[in-house]
Amino acid sequence: MIGQLIDAHPDFDPRAWLAELPSMDAFGTLIFQIVGQQLSIQATRRLLTRLRDQFAGRLPTPRQVLDADPHTLHAAGLSRRKVQTIRAVAAEFASERITERGLRAMPDAEIEARLTTIPGIGPWTVHGFLIIALGRDDVVLPGDLALRKAIQRVYCLDHLPSQEEVVQIAEPWRPYRTLASAYLFATAFE
Repeated sequence: MIGQLIDAHPDFDPRAWLAELPSMDAFGTLIFQIVGQQLSIQATRRLLTRLRDQFAGRLPTPRQVLDADPHTLHAAGLSRRKVQTIRAVAAEFASERITERGLRAMPDAEIEARLTTIPGIGPWTVHGFLIIALGRDDVVLPGDLALRKAIQRVYCLDHLPSQEEVVQIAEPWRPYRTLASAYLFATAFE
C-alpha cells in the first residue's frame, strides 16, 4: 500500500507543510504540539498566529512564557490546561532541566519517558516533536485521528483502526515509519 503511494507521488516532500509554520526550535515545536492537541492543523495555525501576536510576531521563549501573565496566553485562545502545560514545559527549559541539545542526544524512548513526566504531555505530543523538531525517521503517531482515518481509507478497512492496529500496520514500514506516515497524512488533502 505504501509503495503505491510513493509511486503515485514521486516528487513528494514530507516536510513541505512545515514551511507554512513559523520557524521553531525544540521549545517552539513543543508549543506547536501542545496547541495542536485535539485540533486540526488549520485551527492550530490560527492559534499560533494569535500567540505570536501576543509576543511581537514570534513564538515566545521559555522565559517570556514564564514572565507573561497566564491570561496573555489564554487571550490567544489557549485553554487553561494548555497554558498550564506550556508554562510547565517553559519552566523545564528555563531551568535547563531540559535542553534542545540534551534531547537531541537521547534515544526516542528516553525522550518520550522524560517529556511525558510533564502534565499535559502525552505520546502524541512527543511523537510529533520527534518528527518535527528532531527529524527522527522511525516515528508513527498511532493516536492521531487523521492518520488512523488515512490508514482506514488506504488499507480499505471496514473500521477505524485502533492505536494498537496502527502500530501493527506500521511495523513493516520500519525504519521509515515517519516517511510512510507523511505519505498517508498527505492523502487526507487529496
